[in-house]
Amino acid sequence: MTGALYMTAASLGFSVMNVLIREVSVELEAAQIAFFRNFFAAAVMLPWLLHSGIAKALATENLKLHLLRAGVGLTAMLCWFYSISLLPLAQAVALNFTVPLFATLGAALILREVVRARRWSATLVGFLGVLIILRPGTTEISLVTGLPVLAALFMAASVLVVKTLSARDAPATIVLWMNLLLTPLSLIPALFVWRWPSLEALVMMAAIGAVAVLSHIALTRAYARADASAVLPFDYTRLPFIAFFAFLLYGEVPDLWTWVGAAVIAASSIYIAQREAKVARERAASGVAAAGPQGRE
Repeated sequence: MTGALYMTAASLGFSVMNVLIREVSVELEAAQIAFFRNFFAAAVMLPWLLHSGIAKALATENLKLHLLRAGVGLTAMLCWFYSISLLPLAQAVALNFTVPLFATLGAALILREVVRARRWSATLVGFLGVLIILRPGTTEISLVTGLPVLAALFMAASVLVVKTLSARDAPATIVLWMNLLLTPLSLIPALFVWRWPSLEALVMMAAIGAVAVLSHIALTRAYARADASAVLPFDYTRLPFIAFFAFLLYGEVPDLWTWVGAAVIAASSIYIAQREAKVARERAASGVAAAGPQGRE
């Protein structure tokens, strides 16, 4: 129950953050919003990092992987921020639900994990959900409508890099390097579109950074309190949350196809998580230790 509450709180927080990004995008470009989001998030986390001991947390022999994760994460962030500034919010969120599907593909193709028929079938069904939302042939498909899916692709790639890093570095080290690298990296594209923000925009971007940190803490605690397969369904409350805010603030009403497609994507992702959890439990019960990449269904 506690894990579900944490996940729901995280979903609400991310929805609020997305609304704030949409608001600030009226004044500033997404690249500059991404920089300030990272800057203020790092500022919020600084006291915790100082308390944890920065020198100890910085110790790593995998700097190249941390750089790769930061670069991939920044690309995902830029794609996502641009998408929610240009698309109906509910549609962008629904299409971004494809992150677990791309992670499954990446696990099979890059990490060489064994993905069997059931998970492949669920992944295929999930991508059919994308087609339901976009309805090619009946609606215009453009680069803008593909941005949430592209963001999901890079988010999944970031997940795979973190999975590799987690076997080598402590969680605090991964978090610290991500924050240290993202702020200066995100400043580079921001400089090309720089304009001095108003005080109101600065306040909103400070709120974006703070909400981002709090939402990620809630997300982490949700996974710490319960199995991923148990709390994942509550992650999809992002859609009704964002649909409510979008209607209240912008008069946006998601069409039926967005809800149907999102339900298909969510159902396939939840099934994949449940299969993964079941295989992990069976492996733990049998005491089987894989010598290489672990096979999952």
